[in-house]
Amino acid sequence: MINSCHTLVLGGIRSGKTALAEAQAANQAAPVVYVATATAGDDEMAKRISRHQAIRPQDWGLVEEQLDLGKVLQQHAQLIPAPCLLIDCMSLWLSNLLYAGGEQLQIQRDAFLAQIEGYPGPLVIVSNETGLGIIGMDPLTRQFCDELGWLNQALAQRCQRVVMAIAGLALTLKDTPSNNL
Repeated sequence: MINSCHTLVLGGIRSGKTALAEAQAANQAAPVVYVATATAGDDEMAKRISRHQAIRPQDWGLVEEQLDLGKVLQQHAQLIPAPCLLIDCMSLWLSNLLYAGGEQLQIQRDAFLAQIEGYPGPLVIVSNETGLGIIGMDPLTRQFCDELGWLNQALAQRCQRVVMAIAGLALTLKDTPSNNL
């Protein structure tokens, strides 16, 4: 069995990371399922979500999951062929987990990272890079940036490709050929 490529697409706000991730997913032979982590908590976010939905190909599947991404990977790993999962995005998912409180962050993070390693289909994961800015002034902002930085590092270790979106352009940070298993 060939382990399909897992790709992490990093970038700042409006860097073009989602467009790059969507292009990566569209180039896969496997069917694509868009895994959305956002919640429409206000009108502006609802408009962002609608804009994303309007430009997404009609033949792509959709899963909306705000917390349990490990379960999503586990369920889709059972399908033959395993679809390409485009997961957008880690920063919103992390925000959801921080809001959920308690032990949810560690439990869900560990479950998600464990499922990535065994997922037989292609993965394209979108995440914000917050480590290039200033240190946050309040504890929650610092915790968010720390947790997202650690999550991005863990994802980069598990992905064969890591791409940084800058002004809509892709800067390849890592490109390791997939292993034949």
